[in-house]
Amino acid sequence: MLIAQVTDIHLGFDPDNPAEFNRKRLDQVLNRLVTMVPQPDLLLLTGDLADRGDAASYKRLRNALSVCPFPIHAIPGNHDDRETFIAQFPEAGTADGFVQYESAVGPLRLLFIDSNQAGRHGGAFCAVRAAWLKARLAEQTDRPTLIVMHHPPVETGIDWMNTHPQEPWVARFRDALGGARNIVGIVCGHIHRSVSVGWEGRTVSICRSTAPQVALDLRPIDPDAPDGRAMIVADKPGYALHYWNGRELVTHFEDADDHVLLARFDARMQPLVRDLLAERP
Repeated sequence: MLIAQVTDIHLGFDPDNPAEFNRKRLDQVLNRLVTMVPQPDLLLLTGDLADRGDAASYKRLRNALSVCPFPIHAIPGNHDDRETFIAQFPEAGTADGFVQYESAVGPLRLLFIDSNQAGRHGGAFCAVRAAWLKARLAEQTDRPTLIVMHHPPVETGIDWMNTHPQEPWVARFRDALGGARNIVGIVCGHIHRSVSVGWEGRTVSICRSTAPQVALDLRPIDPDAPDGRAMIVADKPGYALHYWNGRELVTHFEDADDHVLLARFDARMQPLVRDLLAERP
């Protein structure tokens, strides 16, 4: 089973440009997803879909997504407007006014979390949302469950984008997860980089953006002393593929550019492939 993830599209950053850079990058990723073999069983959109949360950008996004033959599930990020998002993505479930819902793909149960708070760049997770998650986790304690959200509850080392470990919302999220032993992973966006980290005995996988990426710089940052460091870079647009093998969730990070091909599966490579497969039980 294969679940694709696309995040931080930021459509409408250049709203008056019909050839918007972010739209071109999104189209490049979607073309890769719809032409790959095997195709994904599901596509996750994990927030910051529209840069300004406006209806026109969401409509352009729906138009771009029309090429996808597989189901799509979306959640908002901090750049999204929740009410406009709900109006444009009515299939996304809501609970208590938040975009929180569950879905299933084969044996996996997916729980979608709303970590948006208007006017705040970082994450949020109030008592109402925590109660919903805790109740859902208590319903099917043996079913493999994937948590899908925008903001990662972890530090990444990129100072200006970090989630502080003492954030109240992180503690609330941790408590809502409790001792649930059936969570196979937590997938997020927001950081605009591919990151994988163990947290509270679980793996958090952060997908790189289709929009330009955050530069990797692990130095502390002083808001009162601009130092000329790189902050945003136009590296290749990326996506994630989460492969459920029936036991574990395996995450692959990929970009949408063409690769330099050095070998094919032909007669020259055939002996190696045979030897590798012959070693298996």
